[in-house]
Amino acid sequence: MSAGDSGYRRIRSDIIFGILTPSGRLKLDSMKEDYGVSVSTLREILNRLASEGFVVAEGQRGFEVAPVSIQNLQELAQLRILLEHHAMTESFRAGDMEWEGRVVSAHHKLAATERVILSEGDDPELRKRYDSEFHQALISSCGSRELMQTHAVVFDKYFRYALQYRGSDTARQHRALLECALERDAEKAKKILVDHIDGCVAHALSIGTLR
Repeated sequence: MSAGDSGYRRIRSDIIFGILTPSGRLKLDSMKEDYGVSVSTLREILNRLASEGFVVAEGQRGFEVAPVSIQNLQELAQLRILLEHHAMTESFRAGDMEWEGRVVSAHHKLAATERVILSEGDDPELRKRYDSEFHQALISSCGSRELMQTHAVVFDKYFRYALQYRGSDTARQHRALLECALERDAEKAKKILVDHIDGCVAHALSIGTLR
């Protein structure tokens, strides 16, 4: 992996997990030391992240981390429901035994992680890894790489608002989505998905840090 690719992944991850704070200025001189890349490479990385919506380019003023807001969270929630329900419908229809195996395996890892979180405390990076893998497995037979890639970007933006684990309700909903997948019941899965995402939105709003 090149220094540019490594820097891109680290900066993107640090934005998702709030290490680089929303609306914070991104100072190239200090970042080149932190991420081990040149200023010119940093500009390329930040322009790429701006095109994905994780960074805001301020013209001659430089770059800022994209802000968070109630409106943005609600927009991402609705977009995720729209994309994920359509992708699940197609994936449930086309999925074969290999797909079932991916879904079961991804859920097994996620459920194990959630049990550890409930007993020992949260690890947002590990939780995101397996949460993302499970939802991507659910839609992995949708037949559209573009749809899956778009969903992955929306999921990552959405996760900026999901850094605090909601608890056993989340694990229960993930288990219900697994059962829907194995039963090929996309309509029931959509209802569970809406509850799942609405619960996250309500939880984020209850914390009181968004405007």
